[in-house]
Amino acid sequence: MDFQITEEQEQLRRAVRDFAQREVAPHVLEWDEGNIFPLDVIRKMGPLGYMGSVFPEEYGGAGLDYLSYCIIIEELSRVDPSVGLIVAAHTSLCSNHIYLAGDEEQKRKYLPKLARGEWIGCWSLTEPEAGSDAGGTRSQAVLEGDYWVLNGSKTFCTNAHYAQVCVGMCVTDRAASHHGISAFLIDTSTPGFRLGRKENKLGMRASATGEVIFDNLRLPRSGLLGRQGEGFVDSLRILDGGRISIAALSIGIAQGAYDAALKYSKQRRQFGRFISEFQAIQHKLVDMATQIEAARLLTYRAAWLHSQKRSVNKESAMAKLFASEMAVKVCDEAVQIHGGYGFIKEYGVEKFYRDVKLCTIGEGTSEIQRLVIARQLLKSK
Repeated sequence: MDFQITEEQEQLRRAVRDFAQREVAPHVLEWDEGNIFPLDVIRKMGPLGYMGSVFPEEYGGAGLDYLSYCIIIEELSRVDPSVGLIVAAHTSLCSNHIYLAGDEEQKRKYLPKLARGEWIGCWSLTEPEAGSDAGGTRSQAVLEGDYWVLNGSKTFCTNAHYAQVCVGMCVTDRAASHHGISAFLIDTSTPGFRLGRKENKLGMRASATGEVIFDNLRLPRSGLLGRQGEGFVDSLRILDGGRISIAALSIGIAQGAYDAALKYSKQRRQFGRFISEFQAIQHKLVDMATQIEAARLLTYRAAWLHSQKRSVNKESAMAKLFASEMAVKVCDEAVQIHGGYGFIKEYGVEKFYRDVKLCTIGEGTSEIQRLVIARQLLKSK
């Protein structure tokens, strides 16, 4: 077993870290307080290969493996989780659905612009009445002649207000239950595609989250993405990779919070000593660092398996569950180590504390991850 990442991956980590410190770090507080989507910075990541990292070069991507992609998400999230989330939703959800389920014409039309960051993608599965129960989708697509007519609404859609491409799930055969849901590939300029409200969130405030509405939206037959009735099944495959993304995002947040706490502990003096000299603080830092490394190993293993085209249903859920819950604990301890200053915005850990909670909810709650894992553990051998 080789636990060493390659020199190329180390170089990638350094490059992304330098980019994040230079282009993202100076604006984090401004973006957060103003709910500002960092469009200019997102565009800059396209030519660097960060927006299409895992796709082949023939489709405009960088041709990297999934572990390298995790490193990108981790390093961006270490500085601003909102930026990591924007890239993750664009890449592992929208673009990846097109790559895995699309025909050659669809891939050649959409992927190069998405991979180069010229277009931003969003992925619409969740509805007001269909969150964890995605099979309860109400949005409907009816075939009328040569056109699909879509009606319904989606919520909690990351990047929606800035996307040029939307992958949306709709019911095409209600009697077929989960096998009656199909995926559609939608240009957001199409008449009948409307944006609803943009959510005012606790955290991840620079990442736009909102509603999309299908109002008699007409798509040609070629707008069907993948096989009819297999949209939900394909979504489950997409979420296996997406959960690895959220695990990497969680690790980045935890690492950022830990780094801040470690630095502060070496500067803050109480009772005539740096607080890093107190055993109580040392134990907190030890537990934080150990938990981060454990989550990183779980996540990198899932990413490696994913790159080997192996099933990662259990492994991605385990990584997402452990990493997200670990990150919440680490951010809590980081605030505690800062004491009263942990409650002050200029110290940064309060933002990690607000941002991190989404990781235990998005792309499947912790409760859903436990159900996924249990299902795999209890399968007959």
